[in-house]
Amino acid sequence: MNDTIDKKIDETLKPVSDSITNFIFDSFSLLGSDVPYIVCWLLIASLFFTFYFNFLNVRYFKRAINVAFGKYDNPNHPGEITHFQSFTAAMSGTIGLGNIAGVAVAISLGGPGAMLWMIVTAFFGMTLKFVEVSLGHKYRIIHKDGTVSGGAIRYLSTGLSECGLPKIGIFLAYFFAVCCIGGSFGGGNMFQANQAFQQIVVATGGVESPFFQKGWLGGTIFAIVVGAIIIGGIKSIGKVTERLVPVMGVIYVFSCLLIIISNFEKIPNAVFLVFQSAFSFEATTGGVLGSMIAGVKRAVFSNESGIGSAPIAYAPAKSDNHLNTGFMSLLSPVVDTIIVCSMTAMTIIITGVYKDSAGIQGVEMTSRAFESYFSWFPSILAVAITLFAISTLITWSYYGLRCWTFIFGLSNWSKYSFKLIFLSFTIVGTSMNLGSVINFSDSMIFAMSIPNIIGLYFLSSRLKNDLKNERK
Repeated sequence: MNDTIDKKIDETLKPVSDSITNFIFDSFSLLGSDVPYIVCWLLIASLFFTFYFNFLNVRYFKRAINVAFGKYDNPNHPGEITHFQSFTAAMSGTIGLGNIAGVAVAISLGGPGAMLWMIVTAFFGMTLKFVEVSLGHKYRIIHKDGTVSGGAIRYLSTGLSECGLPKIGIFLAYFFAVCCIGGSFGGGNMFQANQAFQQIVVATGGVESPFFQKGWLGGTIFAIVVGAIIIGGIKSIGKVTERLVPVMGVIYVFSCLLIIISNFEKIPNAVFLVFQSAFSFEATTGGVLGSMIAGVKRAVFSNESGIGSAPIAYAPAKSDNHLNTGFMSLLSPVVDTIIVCSMTAMTIIITGVYKDSAGIQGVEMTSRAFESYFSWFPSILAVAITLFAISTLITWSYYGLRCWTFIFGLSNWSKYSFKLIFLSFTIVGTSMNLGSVINFSDSMIFAMSIPNIIGLYFLSSRLKNDLKNERK
């Protein structure tokens, strides 16, 4: 019965989903490799802002660390949560299955060299993250009840109005909000819950698992846990993520380091392979360009620089200086891509599973890399993926809520109706295989970058003036 319902829903949505997905991820051929326009859009913005702000990501990196560790915290500053809580809330939305499964896909397509291009792309993405987060905090609105609304919807609507473009700003803000809501239901919710549940089934015995073909049960458990957290709003989310994100990061990175350190003698060769592959002309991985595209895609899709999602999480930070919040966000691509993604990549490269990856990729390849040393690792991976999924769910629920209330207002009815719909999609996500819905929602997430980056180009000069004034 469920298979029939799945099929009908998928067939109904497929034509619309495919057309939108094909448009957002449309690509052009370059030296035999398909290059998505949306990746170029994000990469060009990263390069532009890095040079426009004179490598701010290097010059203010120490300041970023100081902000994250509370040097500039003041409980009397306007906002709802601390700098560190806003950082972990944003990180919980980016550190997820992409860091485990996506890296394996990048290496299977582009070879070990994809790791180098991930790191390079993340380096330039740092400044893009700074620009959007600073603006999101600068144009935030603090409501009478003390809650904060910020992010792209605010700097697009208010910021572009200040530039004399109110109608364009409102259009771009609503465009962004609709895409963000769609993305929060799918890529930020159903996909995460579905993949976490599948790994739990594998770790508990596969077809013999007590959870086998009981997606509704797993989804209900996820919904109860997430619901208990998100009902309390960003303060509750911040308190949870400041504990959950470090724990899940440590569990996963420590597992990677166990393998890397136990194969210490293989590290030099692995590093050599990364550089050799990054500049290789080997046809099987598309040569230099194929490796570069695979790495750039992974980095862009992983840390979400330019998507416009993170500014929503950083906006409630207690601060009277939007630049400090922006400086702290420089750390996000470092932790997400340069550290966590690189740990996954090194584990896969050192174990050599990518060489015999025919027919496997994604989380299965990563799982096999760990399993080659630890037969019990699927259980650890199930825990890590579940933590990643829950953290992503709670953060994207907040992203979606901010955009929902921007369109439908701040009434209690509006807030709770969104949360109820969101949690319903969590149950649906574990119970069904809605490929078209997931493709559509992923398209929505990356479509957010179109209005977002347009706004950043218009407003970047104002941010540059703020930097000049701060140095005086």
